[in-house]
Amino acid sequence: MLRSYVIVTASYWGFTLVDGALRMLVLLHFFRLGYTPFTLAFLFLLYEIAGIAANLGGGWLALRFGIPRMLAAGQVLQIAGLVMLSLLDPGWTAAVSVLWVLIAQGISGIAKDVTKTASKSAIKATSGDGSGQLFHWVAWFTGSKNAMKGAGFFLGGLLLDLVGFQHALWLMAALIGIILVAGFVLLPSQLGKAKSSKTVRELFGKSRGVNLLAAARIFMFGARDVWFVVGLPVFLYANGWRFLEVGGFLALWTIGYGGIQALAPELVRRSHDGLSREVPAARWWAGILAVIPLVLAFLLQMPDLPHPDWIIVGGLALFALPFAVNSSLRS
Repeated sequence: MLRSYVIVTASYWGFTLVDGALRMLVLLHFFRLGYTPFTLAFLFLLYEIAGIAANLGGGWLALRFGIPRMLAAGQVLQIAGLVMLSLLDPGWTAAVSVLWVLIAQGISGIAKDVTKTASKSAIKATSGDGSGQLFHWVAWFTGSKNAMKGAGFFLGGLLLDLVGFQHALWLMAALIGIILVAGFVLLPSQLGKAKSSKTVRELFGKSRGVNLLAAARIFMFGARDVWFVVGLPVFLYANGWRFLEVGGFLALWTIGYGGIQALAPELVRRSHDGLSREVPAARWWAGILAVIPLVLAFLLQMPDLPHPDWIIVGGLALFALPFAVNSSLRS
């Protein structure tokens, strides 16, 4: 089981590296072409909506068809999205270009969350029943994959400078292809597949607590993505930061956040019943998480605030700690 855990984690590392690079490639490339912040946000809209749909069905599909097949499906979709994006013609009108990128991003959004859901299902399937093992394995998995996403942000900016938009996409598609073949060869074909057929209805609404945690998680990541996806990069660039500096900060933030996620079991000790320490901890860390952006919003309203970019950078560095612990607890 440990072997399967290592293979799934390494596979998702590679996928996440490419996904992070893709986000930075799209953002920087189209910002250089003169796209407005609103248009850039619109480009990521279908990516996120498609991801929600993939998250809802991904766990059921993994149970029904097995985790390796779902990992492969996500990887094939990501290759398709990358190739489609590489075929973008500079001669097209702005409307056609936006539509083309929107669809390609939607495919990548489905790919990301199908792969993520299947990977997390694999962690549960391979963790066994050891005391605290699932929390530790999930925390390490989510923390390490976010560190890889941070490295991907830096890689995206680097590839854009070195080889250009189209060739960067081809290189990334080739990397996903290698990961796809490795998964087929190394993973057990029946990993995570349910012994009896399950309907989608059976997988929803079993626990009110889990449903509430899932809803809270949507708002938590929405709060991050409000500033993370487009707002912060554009804000920093408008305050004189270079693309490399913007990508570097996003990379460092994500890597640091991933490191804290991996350490979450040391910050929140497991209780014998899995609730008596964890539930109060979740409330405490959620309260801290809510306070930090409120303080930042208040500071930004002050007239003649010196270096607002550095105020934001410092505040969001603090934001990473409670955000990472909340993420690991809910995972």
